[in-house]
Amino acid sequence: MRNVIAQRFQGLKIKGMAMGKKHKDGKKQKSKKKDQTEYTVADLSPALTQAARSMRTVLSRNLLDSGLYAGQDGVILSLAEADGMTAGGLAQKLGVKAPTMTRTIGRMEAQGFLERKADADDARLTKVYLTELGRGSVKAIEMGSAACDALATQAFTEKEIRNLVRLLKAIDANLQAEAVPLDEPDEN
Repeated sequence: MRNVIAQRFQGLKIKGMAMGKKHKDGKKQKSKKKDQTEYTVADLSPALTQAARSMRTVLSRNLLDSGLYAGQDGVILSLAEADGMTAGGLAQKLGVKAPTMTRTIGRMEAQGFLERKADADDARLTKVYLTELGRGSVKAIEMGSAACDALATQAFTEKEIRNLVRLLKAIDANLQAEAVPLDEPDEN
């Protein structure tokens, strides 16, 4: 898996790693052109949605060789953090509906990534655990994510990346907060 990702991203140039042309005084020339488009808040939702889709698509492609499909990486990483969760607990943590999680768990169990067992303390509960294959896929997920992140931020400075993550977390917090009804426009 490591070799596949390395081959896919071998030509990837990350800012600061490529040798730039030097000016006569020995300093690198800056040829970074800024996007001069004037964006408004109305551009946020479509841009954010498209960027999220593109990230998900690239990550899914990176994980194909490991046998994982979109969304399954989150299940594996959640269980790697806290193995032995219920389907409802996983659904809540990942922000999906319980029936969706039940289908995902069934598929991943058939693929050999997960197994379901009755809870030792309460036999009415069924908990989900990673198998050896599931635990082994954590590294592939981390590598696929890192390659996706590098591709997405290849022209960004470290400061821009920190600011972007901070802003995205603030957007998420705003959206996770209790929804506030919008005011109706006045009809005068």
